[in-house]
Amino acid sequence: MASSVESAVVPAIGTGGSLSAVRSLGRQGINTIAVSDQARPPSFSSRYCGETETVPDPATDLQGYSDALLALARRDDVGLIVPVREPDVYVLAKDRERFADHLKTPWPTFEQLRRVHDRIELFDAAERAGVTVPETCLLDEVEDWGRERIVKGRHAILTPDNTETVPDGQFRTPPKTTFLEPGQRPDVDGIVAEMGHVPIAQAYVDGTEYCFRGLYRDGEAVVTSQKRLVRGYKYSRGPSIYHEAVDLPGLEAAGRALLDELDWEGIASVGFIRDDDGTFSLLEINPRIPSSLPMDSHAGLDYPYYWWRLANDRPVGDHRSDYHSGVASHLVRGEAAHLHSVLTEEYALTERPSVPGTVWNIASSLVTQPHFDYFSLDDPAPFARDWLNIADGVLGGE
Repeated sequence: MASSVESAVVPAIGTGGSLSAVRSLGRQGINTIAVSDQARPPSFSSRYCGETETVPDPATDLQGYSDALLALARRDDVGLIVPVREPDVYVLAKDRERFADHLKTPWPTFEQLRRVHDRIELFDAAERAGVTVPETCLLDEVEDWGRERIVKGRHAILTPDNTETVPDGQFRTPPKTTFLEPGQRPDVDGIVAEMGHVPIAQAYVDGTEYCFRGLYRDGEAVVTSQKRLVRGYKYSRGPSIYHEAVDLPGLEAAGRALLDELDWEGIASVGFIRDDDGTFSLLEINPRIPSSLPMDSHAGLDYPYYWWRLANDRPVGDHRSDYHSGVASHLVRGEAAHLHSVLTEEYALTERPSVPGTVWNIASSLVTQPHFDYFSLDDPAPFARDWLNIADGVLGGE
């Protein structure tokens, strides 16, 4: 007999996107099954978390993690598994046929995912779609070291599928983006060894970072939105910690063109840099729930619920009138990290902002945009749990 309960599985990790998915689905009356290898992730504390499950750590046991998700997919009540990080979408795409025996699979195929995770192939697709890309090549192919360049992983996730440096059944995340001093040849072999594969070298583009979000079904956009990164963890950018909903035709056109070229399935957040000329240059695609998803929720769009409806063959409707550009959201601990970066760090290609100006910008935006990634009056426990976890980490607790 089929269960009358409707459930969704959400990996519980320390991001606003994970918590936003739990809250979104729970508020719609859907039983959320939060899964984690961590002991006390913030989402476990949410009033909207219906069940919790301990699962293997995908960093050391990808197959065990996939098997744990598959066991939940076999439940009659489960109608969607929501990927919130790279290993989530990796195992869902790689084992898509196994999952398809038990529920709909509204996420990319493994071939689509491979093209997105491999930035060389992604930029080739962007050029075919008419989307601007920064000058990019493999690090060991650079001949002119006089230009301002950055180095980042060719692959968004390292697995045995794309490098021999990762053992079977495991994955690695490449080290963060690094800036190269113009005119100095770096230690290429050392960087390759640190990265675990040959990374890309990319011309540095100065500008503002934006994202185009899209929920796609069968290659067609169902719901879209846009984000402007106002502040990142570092003053040189980094992951977004203060983000604003925007509505720019040029960004919409570039994002749609690329996802259409990829014949996309599921959700994606396409990152761009907008330079002084107004050109949007592609950075990357995150093929899963973005960390800054709470901004979209505050702006009027309920992506996890729309995705759940798609997965269960229910109409989504036209939500363009629900979207309110100009709404912004804060990750409070990220604001603290940003200020720390201004106080203590130096970056070769980015001028450090003034401390008084930074304090004023943060304080004034907290007043004018009192929307938050974690804090919620009707669900305060995850915010407290997040800060307790930070304190445990600083003090060396479990």
